[in-house]
Amino acid sequence: MIKVRILALLSVLALLLTLPAIVSAQSGVSVPPHLFIGSATVNGMLAPSGTVITAMIGGEAKGSVKVGSNGTYNKLLVNEGSGSEISFVLGSLTASETATWVKGGSTRLALNASVGGGSGATGGTGDTGKDGADGKNGADGANGANGADGTNGNNGTNGKDGADGTSGQDGADGKNGAVGPAGPAGGGAVALIALILAIAALIGVGAVYFLGKQNA
Repeated sequence: MIKVRILALLSVLALLLTLPAIVSAQSGVSVPPHLFIGSATVNGMLAPSGTVITAMIGGEAKGSVKVGSNGTYNKLLVNEGSGSEISFVLGSLTASETATWVKGGSTRLALNASVGGGSGATGGTGDTGKDGADGKNGADGANGANGADGTNGNNGTNGKDGADGTSGQDGADGKNGAVGPAGPAGGGAVALIALILAIAALIGVGAVYFLGKQNA
C-alpha cells in the first residue's frame, strides 16, 4: 500500500515537472503571418527601386520589404499585432490603402502614396542647393524728380587783353576854317616902307650895272 502511494506521488511530481515544458512548447508555436504582394507607386509613378514598404499595426512595424526594379514588391509578411487594421508606409509617405490582418492570409494589393497625402515621419532637411543663375536685368525705372538748383559759383578771373585791332581808314578832309580877323593898322605902313626901300635898292644896283657897261 505504501509503495502504491509512493508511485502515485512520484507520478504527480513527474507531471508537475513536465508541465512547464509543455506550456513553453505551446507558447513557442508561431502564428502564420499575412502575405501581401503587389505594386507600389508614388505620385502616380512607380516607386523607386529600394523604397522600403513597412506594414504598421497599432503604431508598430509588423513587417517590411523593399520595392524591386519594376515597381513591385513580393513577400511582405505581416505578423499578428494588437489589432486587425494594417496601414502601409512607402519610405516616409503613408499609402492611401489599408487592409485587415488575417492569420495565414494572402492578398494582392496595389499601394499608392502621394506627397502631402500621408502621415509618415518627416524626413530630414536636405543639403542646401547650388546658387541659381543670375536673373535678367530688370526694366529701367522712371526718371526721378529734378533736384534743387545749386548755389552760384565764384566769379572767374579776368581774361587776357585782346590783340590790337587793324588801323581804320583816313577820315575825309575837314572844311576850311573861317577867315581870321584883320591885323592891327600899324603893320601896313611898315610893309610899305620896306617895299619902297627895296625898290630903291634895285634901282641903285641897276644904275651901277649900266654905268659899268658904259665905261667899258
